[in-house]
Amino acid sequence: MNLLHEVFRLSPELALFLSLAVGTWIGKLKLGAFQLGGVAGALLIAVLISQVGVTIDSGIKNVLFAVFIYAVGFESGPKFFSSLGRRTLREIALALVLVITSLGTVVVMAKMFALDKGIAAGIAAGALTQSAIIGTASAAISKLGLDPAQLQQMQGNVAVGYAVTYIFGSLGAIIICVNILPKIMGRTIREDAIKAELEMMQGAPVLAAGQQPALPGLVGRVFLAGPASGKTVAQIEATADPLFPVTLERLKRKDKVISVTPDMQLTDSDVLLLVGRRKGIISLAPSLGRELDADEGPEMIMQSSEVLLTNPALTGKSIGQLRHQISREARHGVFVTTLRRGDTLLPFRDDTVIQHNDVVTLYGSEQDIQRAVALAGPPLIKSPKTDLMFHGFGLSVGLIFGLLVVHIGAVPLTLGSGGGALLSGLLFGWYQARKPLTGNMPLPASGLLRDLGLAGFVAVVGLQSGLQAVDTVRHNGISIFLIGIVVTVVPLMITLFIGRYILRYDNTAVFAGALAGTRSANPAFGEILDKAGNAIPTAPFAVTYGLANVFLTLLGPLIVALV
Repeated sequence: MNLLHEVFRLSPELALFLSLAVGTWIGKLKLGAFQLGGVAGALLIAVLISQVGVTIDSGIKNVLFAVFIYAVGFESGPKFFSSLGRRTLREIALALVLVITSLGTVVVMAKMFALDKGIAAGIAAGALTQSAIIGTASAAISKLGLDPAQLQQMQGNVAVGYAVTYIFGSLGAIIICVNILPKIMGRTIREDAIKAELEMMQGAPVLAAGQQPALPGLVGRVFLAGPASGKTVAQIEATADPLFPVTLERLKRKDKVISVTPDMQLTDSDVLLLVGRRKGIISLAPSLGRELDADEGPEMIMQSSEVLLTNPALTGKSIGQLRHQISREARHGVFVTTLRRGDTLLPFRDDTVIQHNDVVTLYGSEQDIQRAVALAGPPLIKSPKTDLMFHGFGLSVGLIFGLLVVHIGAVPLTLGSGGGALLSGLLFGWYQARKPLTGNMPLPASGLLRDLGLAGFVAVVGLQSGLQAVDTVRHNGISIFLIGIVVTVVPLMITLFIGRYILRYDNTAVFAGALAGTRSANPAFGEILDKAGNAIPTAPFAVTYGLANVFLTLLGPLIVALV
């Protein structure tokens, strides 16, 4: 034990990364359908390691949490602001239900077990994982007119109640949001996250890395000219359905590959490479000769490119108008595969209106794509590098937001570093979606910030408070710990049932994100994101999280007044 203590004294960061490694492994183990998850596993292992005595700076915890919550906000900024409005009234109601039931539960338990104001406020801070309650409750206690000894003891009791209950406060939220909620909903978080993403993507398939459709909409096929002999290239292309265009890209004549021109006439032995919409090629096939294997046709490299629509001549007009405005020559050989605005996929219909900075994905030969880029706007080049200037400034702005304090009477309200970083991430993510050429952050980079930030934050909390929590339980009995379990579980379960059966949440992923946010339950949210596999739970979480930071902070003086 002394050896381990000395090792961790010399290298406290070893305790952190050991908690992450072993905790993640523990979190992968399954007991039936139950799986603890890496975040909860890191917390438990950190508590265990803390028993040998580990001193780790709180600045590490603050940095890890700031980068986690900023990355979450950055990814969800466009979705968050597009979802604001009447649709968020349900999230506001859910957050209020959690706060009211939490206050009622704490007051009832304090009366039943004769808890003093300090212990009661500390239990609320820990069981609800809202550290700001410590500050607001301590400030309210200081105004009770107690003598210095009583004041110090009661304020110390706030810290004791917090230390004993915080760990299950984090773990209980994970169990309820990640394991119990899907059982009640009857569907997994992942199933409903995919469903919601498909709806957002207008029915387009959502493909993971390494996946591709078995029947892509754009295809290349090789035919003999056959019956099309004597026709020109332009005549062949004009035969295809205008809604499903086809381009004759190249032909092979007497084993020689030839670049085509619109007025070139075909011979019956020409081998034609057709590229276009599957439906268009199928409709054109009967007028051509037999289809050949790919290796018998002329080879050609096609490319896909994302383009930012900035040309004023194109924006503000519908796709139907642009079909008539843009000449057939300019459109020749260029196929649109997707059209999106921020993270929202737009339907490619004649009545869809193009806006400035919409992003279109084009498919075609290199020369055709270059022609289209010159007409539409600059290409969006996917860089593997993160714009550290942009995001460093974004985090700085968020931390400044977190320093601001607004007083409502004698109650100080502040976003704190977490709330400030989340707000800044939302704003900077929204801005980057509107100006995609700035503020690049590849998904693997934001994923690393989220995973390492959250798991590291939770591990540091366990390393810092685990020894004190276990020691307090040993000396003061287990009653505070059990009361903390009640305060963690009862409000969440009441809120869960009200959300399901009264507020009518019907998507497991969306509901899980909203429920975790009502408790500012960042570890639970991290597990929800991991189960979802996409950012669907983030928008409801961002709404309820922001509300919870304000509402739960107000519980401190209310508990002091009512207990």
